[in-house]
Order: sequence, then C-alpha cells, then structure tokens
Amino acid sequence: MRTRIGTRYELIDEIGSGAMGSVWRGYDTVLDREVAVKLIRLSQARSSAEVAELAERFRREARVTARIRHHGVPQVFDAILDADLAEVCLVMEYVADASTLQYYLSQDIELQVGWAVAVAAQIATTLAYAHALPVVHRDLKPDNILLSADGTVKIIDFGLAALLASNTPKLTMTGMMLGTVAYMSPEQGIGVKPTPRSDLYALGCILYEMLCGRPVFIGSAPTVSHHHAFTDPVPPASLRADIPPDLNMLVLDLLAKSPERRPIDAESVFDRLLALLQSPTTPLCSELVPTGFPDPVEIFRRPNAPRQPGLRRASTPLLGCDAVLPANSELDEQIAAGEAEYQQLVDEGRFAQAADVLARVVPEAAPDSEDRRSLELRRKIAQAFLSGGEFRRAGTTFDQLADGFALLVGPDDELALQCRKFAVTCRAELGELATAVAETRMLLAQVRRSQGDGSQLALELRLSLGRLLTLIGERLEAAVVLNEVYDDLLLLRGTDDAITRAALDALDQLTAIEPPPD
Repeated sequence: MRTRIGTRYELIDEIGSGAMGSVWRGYDTVLDREVAVKLIRLSQARSSAEVAELAERFRREARVTARIRHHGVPQVFDAILDADLAEVCLVMEYVADASTLQYYLSQDIELQVGWAVAVAAQIATTLAYAHALPVVHRDLKPDNILLSADGTVKIIDFGLAALLASNTPKLTMTGMMLGTVAYMSPEQGIGVKPTPRSDLYALGCILYEMLCGRPVFIGSAPTVSHHHAFTDPVPPASLRADIPPDLNMLVLDLLAKSPERRPIDAESVFDRLLALLQSPTTPLCSELVPTGFPDPVEIFRRPNAPRQPGLRRASTPLLGCDAVLPANSELDEQIAAGEAEYQQLVDEGRFAQAADVLARVVPEAAPDSEDRRSLELRRKIAQAFLSGGEFRRAGTTFDQLADGFALLVGPDDELALQCRKFAVTCRAELGELATAVAETRMLLAQVRRSQGDGSQLALELRLSLGRLLTLIGERLEAAVVLNEVYDDLLLLRGTDDAITRAALDALDQLTAIEPPPD
C-alpha cells in the first residue's frame, strides 16, 4: 500500500527521523523519479503560537534551501503547506547512492589525509556559496554530510539555517538550543547568533575527526561545551605523524575560540585545502581509498570529468548464484503483489518506480542466479529500465541475465538469446554502434545455428544489423542485408506483417541517404 502526499508524491521507505519529523524516499508520479520527502511534525507544538512558529520555520527552510542552487546541496523541487497544516512537507532531490560521513567515520578505519582533505574542500566550496547568499547552516556535522558513490559531497538539512540579513527575525523557540554540541562553536554554546565563521568552526571539528579518528573533545554535553569555550584542542599533528604542518595549522585556525581569529571565509579555507591537495605531501592515488569507500579526490584529480556511469546504491538488488527465492505462500503473495503493482506502474508509464517496486521482492546477492523465478523477476526490472530510457543500467542487467539463463538452461535458450539482444539494443541506444554491430553479428550467427535463418529472432536481428550498418555508413552491406531480409519476410510473413513493413521502411531510409550516381 503506497502512501500518497497530495496528488503527486508517493512515500516508499522512511530513511531518517528526528525531533522535527521524518524523511522518506518517495516518487514523483508525474516525472517518474525518486525524491526525498521531508515531513514536518507539528504535533510536538504545545500551543498555537508554537505551531505558527514551526510553520514559519518550514517556510523559511523551503525558501532558503531553494535559493542554494549548488551541486553540493540537494535541490528543492516542491513545498507543501496546507492551510490547516495537516500536510507539511518539503520535496527534494533524492541522493540515491550515498551514505553519511558519520557512517564512514564509524568504520574504525584510518582515513587517508588526502581523503579527509578532499571531503573538507568540497564542504568548504558549498559553504562558500551558501554564505554568499547569505545563509549559515548552524548544525554542520557528519550526519548532515552525504558522500555519493562517485565521491561527490552534499550538505543536507539546512532546517536550522537562518537568513543573515538584518531584517530577518530570529526563529528559536524558548529554551531550544540549535546545533549539535560536539561540533558547536563557542559562541553558539552561549547563545550568540551564529555567523559563517561558526560553520567554519564546525568544519574544523569535522576535519579534526576525519584526521584523528576521534572528536575534538569527548565527554558529556556540558563538559564538551565547556571545552569548546575554554580548552585548547590537542594539535592533530601530535596524534598523527603524517599530517602536514600546513594542514595542522589550518585545523587549529578553524578551531580558534574567537570567530575573528578563524579564517576570513569558506573560500579562503577552500584555497588552503586545494593547495594541500596539489602538494606532493598529500597523495591523490585511488589505491589509498579503502575498499568500499567513495573517492572524494576524483573531482580534484579530474575536474569536471564525466562521472562513472552505472553507480547505484546497494539497495537495488543484484541476484547471485545463492539467491534462490524459496517457494512459500507468503513470498508468493509478496511477489504476486509486487508484479501487480509493477504492471500498474508500467501501464501508467512510471518505469523507474515500477523497477523499484519489483526489486524490493528480490533478495540482495551477487550476479548469476541459478533460480529461474529470480531471473524472470530481474528480466522485468531490466525491461522497465529499458522502457524508461536507463540504457546503461538496462544493458548491464541484461548482460548478467543472459549469463544467468545460459548457466541455468543453456546458451541457446530463447530467454538467454533475448536478453543478449536487448543488451545490444542498449549499446546502440548509448551510441556504441561499432560494438553493437559486432555483437549483433555474433548473436545472429549463434541464432542461425540454433534456430535457422527464418526464425522470429533471426529475422529481427537481421533487420537490426541492416539498420546499424546504415548508421555507421556501411551502405552497400546494409543494402544487401536489408534486401535479403525483406525478400525472406515477404515470402514468410507477407506484406502486412509489422516486421516486413519495418524492413521496407529501413530500405526507404537507406535509399534516401544514398548519394546520387555520378
């Protein structure tokens, strides 16, 4: 049962919660894309005045966050605030393949200096953009920093942000301390209005923890708050020998007690971090990234380079040789419900959500399942990827499925051959025409051996080969292939068959682009 927000958004999985509400992964049913939906909980309010303040804070968050049009902050798509405040939510970009920085800090692995510096540099460039608006985050911490699988860093939850313009009223309920004490600047600890340099202090705390494997100060909240105000931090270089002097100094500058003694702005912090990344004392080698960790240095190593395609979150299942779906009534009911919902979404043209719905009934594992039911479920998922234009994901999945069906029932099985055909189709759609031609030739030879030249699949592949040859400029061979398949289709299917008409159209297109005779 899907929960709908308004007439457009459906909630799928809760991915986070806090005092102010919860965050859900959902779908925009109009654009067929994943979104993050932040539901604001107003039931905690103790009076109508607090309800009004929470509603105003929500409006402020929506408008402020929407103004930060930077790749380091998830984009705001929509805001819903009913007149009766029954539904209050913010609809944002869903960062699908990401984990929080806190997750990586909790892995008990010493992070390389270059890794930590690259993460901090990406945070700094995002803060520089936000501070210029001017917007201050006020609660920067590892839980509010996401790392995508490709190493991109995003800052989330500007829910405590406040416009710094002088005419903006301060929105803080009585007795509420805004921020997280482990990363809270000394001035925030005593209730002074935070500034961009308060965010820089929090960045210093985060960078310290990445480098040293522990927070700047440890203890109860009052103890930590006292240390932030009065205790000098232990220099990072005294805890770790490979920290360069310039980086040690930058961390200590960021952790200065007085805001005026910290770096002047986030841009200057970025410049100092970038200099460290370009220094031979801060290696940028990918092999230094721990297994399973994203590489935040890649964006600096190859600026503006294309991101790796096909990176997806682990929650999208990939079947494996041990992934056998047990036959039981409960699972049968789940699969039947998933397939029914899948078909409904496909009929509505919502292919991305259809694939997601069916993927949730398939267990996670590695490729090459030996269970036919699992393979057939994944074939439907791959078909949804293809129909929705996600050709790279579809092609990768069809390749895995072809191998799985070949292992299960043999390489000449119809489903194995169909999956290879769809994989080739994806290659062609991605513009990999030479590869598509070569793979079509090999697949056609296999089909001819097993099925003959006049089977449905052989005729489709012959027509596809002729079209591909036309696209790569091999018009003479294309004419031979298309004329031969057209003659066979006339004999086997007649003039009214759909594939016969398609072959005739392909010949007409070839004739239209052929150069006139000399």
